[in-house]
Amino acid sequence: MAVRYELIKVCKQSGARLGRLHTPHGTFETPMFMPVGTQATVKTMSPEELEEIGSGIILANTYHLYLRPGHEIVREAGGLHRFMNWNRGILTDSGGFQVFSLSPLRKITEEGVSFRSHISGEPLFLSPEKSIEVQNALGADIIMAFDECPPYPAEREYVRASLERTTRWAERCLKAHRRPQDQALFGIVQGGMYKDLREQSAKQLVAMDFPGYAVGGLSVGEPKELMYEILSHTTPLLPADKPRYLMGVGSPDALIEGVIRGIDMFDCVLPTRIARNGTTMTSQGRLVVRNARYARDFSPLDPECDCYTCRHYTRAYIRHLIKADEIFGLRLTTYHNLYFLTRLMERIREAIRKDRLLDFRDQFFARYYGEDPIKAF
Repeated sequence: MAVRYELIKVCKQSGARLGRLHTPHGTFETPMFMPVGTQATVKTMSPEELEEIGSGIILANTYHLYLRPGHEIVREAGGLHRFMNWNRGILTDSGGFQVFSLSPLRKITEEGVSFRSHISGEPLFLSPEKSIEVQNALGADIIMAFDECPPYPAEREYVRASLERTTRWAERCLKAHRRPQDQALFGIVQGGMYKDLREQSAKQLVAMDFPGYAVGGLSVGEPKELMYEILSHTTPLLPADKPRYLMGVGSPDALIEGVIRGIDMFDCVLPTRIARNGTTMTSQGRLVVRNARYARDFSPLDPECDCYTCRHYTRAYIRHLIKADEIFGLRLTTYHNLYFLTRLMERIREAIRKDRLLDFRDQFFARYYGEDPIKAF
């Protein structure tokens, strides 16, 4: 297999998993958070900085790279790793979520999805076979099956028809995949907020024997209590000897709760997106550094953090940069947020080793949120 999961330990207190993910571009400990690099770059960050932070796998987006520069150009460059000068792991999504979220004028058929480019308005078509063709050209270590992510809320009959089509698309993706020796194709469990449909989706995908499985269709607007309920029901349906990936989740509370429910891999634009709005994650909770109260605050973003940003720059200086629309300010907040989540995952892994993840959760929530985390962030 191109990607192999190795289970190291199960936390006696929480049931969370500590493991290793072996890929063609390195072995990485799980649970792990994967920064999002939509256009083959994590916004404002260099690959060298991401490596310095400790990032293992980063995401790139099939839909956006298909539109520009085009997958053939990336293939000619030697694949994404060479194109973006990144020697660690890469995961590409299928493009399905972007087709559905960025293209309101779309038409879904059994063959695929007709839509218009959000850049030029050009009519385009993406099918399971085309998605896999593009991802094979991009050359990521992990690629995703083409699926539909139903909105929330959605009627049961719509979700049922959607997941059954997604299952048929998954079969087509497997048949179209040309590089199983060095690219692992993950299936995506759908089913909306309906437990029996989640069971149906998981059962059908597990029978196809994918090397890894993602849980999709969560964190799409539903209450967090419902997300955790559906996740608790879904994860045990997936093989224990393969990686489990929760798509699009990146708030600290959801990372910890997801790990407790058996998830190994996470990704989200949250830490980079809020950083560009001047919001940072600290040991004491969120800090909006662009606020006027920090104009004369010459302390670091987080006195307990040893990242590059906190070792060299103050809240007052970073606020000045952001207010002056200087890119360096966004670079500093982005670096800090990604460092914060990378260190959070390290602490989670250490808590699993010591069989005390539930204790760690309670202590972290008390400091970070100071209230019910479901209502915060």
